[in-house]
Parts: sequence; C-alpha cells; structure tokens
Amino acid sequence: MYKAPVEEIAFTLNHVIGLKAAIGEGRFGDLSEDLVEAILSEAGRFATDEMAPLGRIGDTQGARMAEDGKVISPDGWVALYKDWCAGGWNGLTAPEEFGGQGLPNMLNVATLEMWNSASIGFTLGPTLTVGAIEALKAHGSRLLQQTYLEKLVSGEWTGTMNLTEPHAGSDLGVLKTRAERRSDGTYRIFGQKIYITWGEHDASDNIIHLVLARLPDAPAGTRGISLFLVPKFLVNEDGTLGARNDLFCHSLEHKLGIHGSPTCTMIYGDGRYGEEAGAIGWLVGEENRGLACMFTMMNNARLAVGMQGVAVAEAATQKAVAYARDRTQGKAPAWSGEKPAGGGMSPIIEHPDVVRMLLTMKVLTQGSRAICYACAHAIDLSHHAGETPFWQERAALLTPIAKAFATDIGVDVASLGIQVHGGMGFIEETGAAQLLRDARIAPIYEGTNGIQAIDLVTRKLPLSEGGHVRGFIAEMRAVTEAVRASNLDGFGETAARLAESLDDLDASTEWLLAQHAAGNAVAALSGATPYLRLFGLALTGIYLAKGALADEAHGRAERVALCRFAVENLIAETAALKDRVVNGAPSLAAARAVFG
Repeated sequence: MYKAPVEEIAFTLNHVIGLKAAIGEGRFGDLSEDLVEAILSEAGRFATDEMAPLGRIGDTQGARMAEDGKVISPDGWVALYKDWCAGGWNGLTAPEEFGGQGLPNMLNVATLEMWNSASIGFTLGPTLTVGAIEALKAHGSRLLQQTYLEKLVSGEWTGTMNLTEPHAGSDLGVLKTRAERRSDGTYRIFGQKIYITWGEHDASDNIIHLVLARLPDAPAGTRGISLFLVPKFLVNEDGTLGARNDLFCHSLEHKLGIHGSPTCTMIYGDGRYGEEAGAIGWLVGEENRGLACMFTMMNNARLAVGMQGVAVAEAATQKAVAYARDRTQGKAPAWSGEKPAGGGMSPIIEHPDVVRMLLTMKVLTQGSRAICYACAHAIDLSHHAGETPFWQERAALLTPIAKAFATDIGVDVASLGIQVHGGMGFIEETGAAQLLRDARIAPIYEGTNGIQAIDLVTRKLPLSEGGHVRGFIAEMRAVTEAVRASNLDGFGETAARLAESLDDLDASTEWLLAQHAAGNAVAALSGATPYLRLFGLALTGIYLAKGALADEAHGRAERVALCRFAVENLIAETAALKDRVVNGAPSLAAARAVFG
C-alpha cells in the first residue's frame, strides 16, 4: 500500500529547491515552515488513508455511462471528492479574494504528487479545475470571475479544458468547432470535442467547460481561435443554477489506464437542450486570442502532468521495494565486506541485479521530483512583485523538461517495477501493471513529449540569445565544484562524472543553438528528444548532489551513496545522448527511405 513520502518531499522542497530560504527571505508573506509541515503532513495522511484505498476501485470499476447519458463515478469517489473539497485542497493556491489560500505553487505540486500516487484517475478532475481557475483569473472578465471563481475554488463546481477534435490534435489551427455571436453579448457554440477529461460526472453540481472555437470571420490557423466559457448549467443572477445548457457527453472512451477518470466525447449545440440550438457561452479574453488564454491553463497542466510521472514512479518504487523484501528466490552472493547469509533462499532485494533496478527507480524518481519542484519554484518567483524576467525564463526553460522527462521516467520506473515483481508483475492483482497502464498516457497528453522537446530546443534555449541556459549550466557547474571541495567520504568519482555530463550538456546546447541560428531546422529537431533526456539526466545528478551536500542532519551517507550510484551508473548515458544530438541527423535523414 502506498504511503506518502512526506519527509522526502519536504527535504526536496526545503533543502534542494530552496523553499526554506525563500520563506526566510519573506518572499511568501507570512508562510512559515510550520505551516508547510502541517500542510504536507495532512495531505500525506489524506492521500495515504483516504485516497489510496479507492485507487484500485477506480481502476477495476472505471467511470460508467448510464442510459440517460449521465456518468457514474467509481464507488466511493463522490464521497471522496466531497471530503477533498471540505479539506480546502481545491483552493490551495487560488486567489484569497475568491476563497482560496493563495499559497505557493510549490505546495500545490507537492500535494499533487501525493494525490496522483494515490490515484491519478481521481486527481485529474481537480487538476483541471485548478487550471480553469488560473485561466479565468488571468483572462476572464470581472463578471465571469464573480460568477464562477468562488464555486470553482471551493470545488462545488469543476472545470474542464476542451481543445481536441477528431481531426485536430496537436495542430489546433484546423479545429472546426464554431461560435456565433448573439446580440446579448453571448455566443452560441456548435461542434464536437474529444478526450475531454472529467467532461461529465456526478461529483459536482456544475461543470464549467473552457472551449476553443472559431468565429465565422476569424483568421485561418491558430490566430483565429477564441476561448469560451460554457457551463453545463446556466447560472442565474442570484448565483443559483438555472436551465441545462445545450451540451452533453456522447460517449466515454475505453482506455488502457486511468479508468476511473471519465474521458468524454462532448457535443455542443445539437438542440438537445434549450429553446434554441447552440450551447450558450461567454468569451474569455479577446476574440481570436483564445490560444494565448488557453496556454495559461495548459502550462499549469504540463507541470501537473509531469507530477503524474513523479507520482507513478514513487508508487511503483514503493511497491517494488516492498515486494523485493518479501519475495525469496535463490541464494544471493555475499556482498563485499559482508558475511554470507545463512541457509535457505534470500530475499530478492539481496541480489545485485534487483538492487540495481531498485536503485535506478529511486534515482530517477528523486531526480524527476526535484526537476518538477524546481519548475514550480521558478513559477512562484516569476509571479513575485519586482522580479526580473530571470525567473520567467527559468520557468519557461524547465517546463518542457519537467513535463517530458518526468513522464518518461514514470513509464520507465513503472516498467522496472513490473520487472522486479517478475511474473507477478504481469498479474493485475499485484497492482504493478495498473501503474504502468496509468503512466502511459502522461507522455502523450498536454503536448506530446516530442512537442515538448521541440519547444525546448526552438523556443526555450534561445531565450536571452542563449544566455539563460548558459547561466543555468554555470549554476550546475558550481554544484559540481562544491562536491569536489566537500571531501565527503563516499562520493567516489561523483565530481568528475558530473563535470563530464555537464560538458556533454554544454556541447549539445551550443551545437543546437548554432543549428537553430543557422536555420537548420531538421538538424536541430532531429536532436531535440535526446537533448531533453540529456538535460534531465544531468539535472538529476546535480539535484541528487545538492541533496547530499545539504543533508547534515540525517541520512547523509545514504544520499551520498545514492548520488554516487546515479552518477557512476546512469548519468554516463549523457555521452551517448550528446553523440545522438550532434551526429544523429544525417543517418536519420538517410533512413527515411526505409518507409518509402
């Protein structure tokens, strides 16, 4: 059974990423270390005791569609959602003026890790609502904010994001959902949206859809997309719910994983509800500027999806370690300096290959956690009054790495978890398979990981003419020098190997910047995905080293040993990745002929 790793989460936030220092500097008002500890402890209790026991039920039952078009949640989920709302979790980072707590995003992503480890399917609903709150706060009119935000913040109403259509996935410029102006200032929405997470359910009184659509006179492509707020139930002037809007869920998708999360096909404006066909909507932001508004929600969602990767990795690691301690098989060899074990079979955790797999899982989990928390920290500081563009650029640089690297790691670690279980991992009853099935969607939605790599190479590396990424690498080199100067026992070749990985990152970065500047798009894009993984691995080594250097109170020897394992066993992959970045494009281009 999953147990929230509250101490590890708090250590990473405070000592690796810098929350403790930021609190000490007064960057987050009256937020105290005691309050952070209390929030994390209660979130951990709720995730462990309330959510995790229902995660398996969500997988086996799934969301179900009734004959009347209503969607039924898995047993216990509606009550769980009510308890979630009563705990105030929905408004953790929301504006105080609308009932939220206004806390840093770092705390939100930390709690998101715990929620998602317990049940990704359940957590997807509140995650989208938080994104809708951010989009409305940034771009909604005062009337829309006053009408909808308080109920969204409390969780009484939930929010969705409606982008994808059958013919329009990553390329939103070709979407066909249309909007028509009305004389009263509203719009009528007509069209079909697919893959809409929690588009219909029975957990809240109203569902507020944010829908991308195109006006009749809109420019072609993404420059002609507008964003509309379209509620399931219209809202009366006194705030009570009114008539049903002309929209409904046509069907639910049958998916590989996240079964408890209803993934809906939504139909807008076919005349099923209302006197006039067309779902009634209100413009969010400006006409033909909807994609910019939606990106506020999508950027939030990309980091949240990265946290799903971290969460699955943590749950898979816990499950694999527990199984490896209990499962006996064969006779393990004596480790150096240790006496041979007594008679009988050994727990498989004593076998070198199993130890290698478990350590790999732990390293990748902790590295991806730190990357995502660092991204959240940068977002928090970018919102701080008086800050320079530095933190905006840091958040922009880290977002694609956090989303793509962490979700790839989620899949990798969940797969390793099955391997540790052996044949039992392939059996559904152990729960190891569910983690892999749930993890597999994360590299796909909210912008595929290939798109994240393209974004990193073409948009984020050139920030400040390459100055920001160069400065970040310099910060990483300072950590390497601190390891070299520490003289701590157990680091082995850590400093030298970290330096080599940063040399690989530096060389790859300069090569990609040069290709981008020269307009060599194929060369730059051919190396984008291996470059993103290279960056993630280098950061993993650096953040593990920072943790080892910072941990003076307890467990330093364990952190040093884990860092050394990571650097001497895993991070050396950066050399091969650099070679793929710099030299891989010609063979990729030549091999295209294989497909005719």
